[in-house]
Order: sequence, then C-alpha cells, then structure tokens
Amino acid sequence: MASSNEQHAEEDLDEMLAIDDAAEEIEHDGQDVAMDSDGDGADGGGDQEEEEEEEELVLQNDSIAYFDLPQDSLFAIAQHPVHPTLVAVGGSAGQEEDAPGAGWLFDTAAAQSRPVLPPSYGGGSAQSTQLGSLFSLDGHTDSINTLCWTQPTGKYLVSGGLDGRIQAWQVDAPPRSSGSSGSGIAVTRVGEAQEVEEVNWIAACPSADHPDTVALGASDGSVWVYALDATDASNPLQIVQSYFLHTGPCTAGAWTPDGRLLATVSEDSSLYVWDVWGAAAASGGVVNDNGMTAVSLTGQDQRFEVEGGLYSIAIDPKGTFVAAGGAGGAVKIVSLPRLAAAPTLSPSSSSKSKAKSKSSAPSSQPTTATTTHAGGQILASLHTQGDSVESLAIALSSAAPPTVLVAAGSVDGSICVYDATRRFAVRRHIAGAHDEHSVVRLDFVAADPWLLTSCGMDGVVRRWDLRSGGATGTTAAGDDGVALVFEA
Repeated sequence: MASSNEQHAEEDLDEMLAIDDAAEEIEHDGQDVAMDSDGDGADGGGDQEEEEEEEELVLQNDSIAYFDLPQDSLFAIAQHPVHPTLVAVGGSAGQEEDAPGAGWLFDTAAAQSRPVLPPSYGGGSAQSTQLGSLFSLDGHTDSINTLCWTQPTGKYLVSGGLDGRIQAWQVDAPPRSSGSSGSGIAVTRVGEAQEVEEVNWIAACPSADHPDTVALGASDGSVWVYALDATDASNPLQIVQSYFLHTGPCTAGAWTPDGRLLATVSEDSSLYVWDVWGAAAASGGVVNDNGMTAVSLTGQDQRFEVEGGLYSIAIDPKGTFVAAGGAGGAVKIVSLPRLAAAPTLSPSSSSKSKAKSKSSAPSSQPTTATTTHAGGQILASLHTQGDSVESLAIALSSAAPPTVLVAAGSVDGSICVYDATRRFAVRRHIAGAHDEHSVVRLDFVAADPWLLTSCGMDGVVRRWDLRSGGATGTTAAGDDGVALVFEA
C-alpha cells in the first residue's frame, strides 16, 4: 500500500501518450483490410477476396526484405549477437494439427536500403528483397516456440519446442557485409536433449566464465541448465543443473547481467533466483535453506501473491532488482542480492542442490572479502494496467542523472513505463498502444534507451520516443508465416 500512495503523490508524472505520438508505425496484417471490406455490399465473394489479397500485398511492401518460406505461423525469432544480419525463426512446418516443428536461418545482408521520401512522393514504392534460407532447422515433432543464440559469440543456435526437445546447431560465420547473402556460413547439427514434455523458454547465460550455456523452463515447472560442447561427441548437451521447486508451468526466466544468478517465475505465483554456479553460497552464505536459491518468494506470502500467476520477467542492467509481471496487471519489484567478487566457480558443488551436474571440479572460495547483501525484499507492488502483463523490459539511460526505466506490456493493449529512480512512479501510460490487442514484446533500443519498440497481436510494430519523438525500424515475425525486415 505504501508504494501505491507514493505513486499517487506524483500524479504529475502520469502522462498519457497519444497514439499519434508514436515515432513510427509499421503495419503488417491483411485481416484488418478484410474486415473493412465486409461492408462494401453484396458483390461476389470471389471479387472481394481478390481485392483483399491485393491490398495485403501493398501493406507488405513497407518492408525492405521478407522471408516467406514458412507455411504457417512463426512463434520465435532470434538475432545473432555478433552478426546481427543472421536471423533464425521457428514455428510449424504446416497448418495440419500433426505438422512437425520447423525453423530456418537466413541472412538480411542482401536487403537493399531505401531513400527517405515524403508520403506524397508518387514515384511508387521500391520492391522488397526476397530472402532465401541458409539452413533448415529440422527434428522437432511439434512447433518450435523458442530460439536463442549462446553467449558471448553466438557459437550455437538452440531451439526449444512443444515436443519437449531442445536441439543445438553450431554456426560458423565469417564477418558479414552488405550483399554477402550468407556466403561462407557453415551449420552443423550438434545434438538434442529431452527431459520435459514442453519447453516454454530458453535464455543464454551472459557470463564469459560460463560460455555457451543456456537455461530453459518447462511446462511441468522444472528449470534446466545445459552447457554445450560440440567437441564432446558422447554428450554435447551436458546437464549442469536442474530444479523442481515451481509447482506450476515455468513461464519466464532471465539471467543477471553477470550471469551468476538465474531468476524464474511460474503460474503458481512463485519467483526463485537460483544460485546456479554457487556464487551466492561462496559470497557469504546468502542462500536460502533449500541450498539452491538466493531468493524465494511464493504466493504463500500475501504481499507477493498474484492471483492467476506470473508470466514475464526482466532484470535491471545493474543487477539490483528483478521485475515480475503477472495476471491482472500486477508487477512485483524484488531486490536481488549483491554478491562479493569471486573467482570463476564450477557448477554449485558447494550448494546442497539435488541438480544433476557433470562437473567434478570443487567450487572455488573467494580470495577477497567484499560486502554482500541479501536480496528478496519487495521494493514495489505496481498495478496500473487492467490485464495480464506478458512483456517486460528494463533500460538504464546514459544521460545525467541516470534513469532506470521499466516498461510493461499488457494483454489490454497498453504500455506502462515506470521510473525506478523515482520510487517506480508512472512516467508514461500509453493506453491503447496496440488498440485492444495484446502487447507481446517490448525492447528498449540499446543505443538510446529512451526509444521503446513494441509488438502487438494486431500485427503492428511501433517505436515510441518516451521524450520527444524519433524514427527507426525493426524486424518482426508475424502470423502470416512471413518474417519481415524493416530499416532502422
């Protein structure tokens, strides 16, 4: 209640951003066109379908390139961390109920830039570049719903599917250049693993001390950490840890910026921050009694309970707090432990975790003592939006004084931006950001954290300038089985 009262005290910060204030709007949805055409009269249905199809093609020409090989919806997209022109997408191989999962790797380097022209320019729009597939991701018996590249170099591409499988491919790519069209890229299948019925998400560990490591959350609530090593032919996907404290599906997960801790949330309204590498235990014993977590919060604590569960998560760039979004528009802000500096640790053999570990090396003890602070304090309970928060993003502005912005995207189509440096006061509430359609993805622009990109179920990608305006582009995968490339 204290957080709510503090927010009301700063109502002058609660500004509404009109839909016309969006810096750029990129639409891709032929269905809106079809609905507008329904009232044109009782002409032949065939003529109407032809007109709708023609109009849809015009809308798609807003992109500078497209990849249309998929035969059904795309559910996942991932951009290479070092070679950003390399993009992987995943979904289903067809519209049949028993269609297997399918994914593709393509290169956007062949896309041709367009000159900036006024809307009144009558010279006609340039044709988009059709992109071809460099490699097909086969082997899933159900849809691919999550993809990620390993850190820090993007050596491996990892896919997760509704069949419970994760698969890994090693991607060797020379430096990319404009018009290179994927030349010199070699893709080799590394292996697969299956321990669960459905994979919900995959996240790559950013730690340079533990490269090519990923975590996943499953429909049964379990959390798994794998280390990838193509040189180990007998076991290229090694289980580092596995956790089983969530009692409902594990819906989202994120690593701290240093890769030492992993935070996950679940439909059972629980938040756990896992001490994967034993860093918390070695930094002064800030580990819970279960020997596995540095933070444990569940719905049994009424201050933290979110009826309906938690569905999204994000960690601030400084690693000081985690935001968890859930049903009814709830966002919980929880502090993270500050760990003492420590040397590289092996998977937490110092903890009492029941996790499976392939490492036999003992964990190292820190040689320097620095201040360690426990986490787990509920810093704020936010509730501005009217429906489930399914996307969160956090950014730190470089301007002085530094500002930490927390953006929440809701099923009600709104976006709310909180200012963490002002006790999480509402800085912007963009009602109807995607009309009444769910906001499914939010991302701040790394080069300018005041720019926020949003994607919605309306098939629209919008970029918002949270200060005064701007214009850039983005890449999106849509429900029409096509991946579109827009110029930034």
